[in-house]
Amino acid sequence: MKQILIETSARHVHVTQEALEVLFGKGAELTVKKELSQPGQFASNQKVVVKGPKGELNCSILGPVRKANQVEVSFSDARTLGVVAPVRESGDVAGSAPCTLVGPAGEVELSEGVIVAKRHVHMTPADAEEFGVTNGEIVSVKVVTETGRNLVFGDTVIRVSDSYALAMHIDTDESNAGALSGQVFGEIVK
Repeated sequence: MKQILIETSARHVHVTQEALEVLFGKGAELTVKKELSQPGQFASNQKVVVKGPKGELNCSILGPVRKANQVEVSFSDARTLGVVAPVRESGDVAGSAPCTLVGPAGEVELSEGVIVAKRHVHMTPADAEEFGVTNGEIVSVKVVTETGRNLVFGDTVIRVSDSYALAMHIDTDESNAGALSGQVFGEIVK
């Protein structure tokens, strides 16, 4: 069976152009620090502080700008902030946890937007055909590690698009549970 690269997605923020300009000043633009595995996506040089009722976290902003503001954290991060962040697919922020984004030029109050991203596998339609899966399908992914902390990630959603590159994304809590480091691969188990 073909293997899937597993990447750890650390906490991060997606912002609208409007929010970016409040946080960093009129005319602000995200600048590329590092290209990410998904085509057109990048970690920017811009960072913000995410404030919750109990604590705060420093977070990178991922680009390009989006149509909605979103903060993706792990459950451990949510506890630090003092919020109850639901597990959701990216973009599904309705009714999620609130927070405040703080930048060098201003603050943005979010009434919702903090989520724990549902683990997922990005793939192209050709990949989906090869793996015998469809967009939105829920699968498990088996990981055999050098550390001996082998595990199976259940409840993993398949996301299919021509604009994706094959990779699974998990958060830092999930990565730490398997003591994952370096290049790690998994196998879909139906």
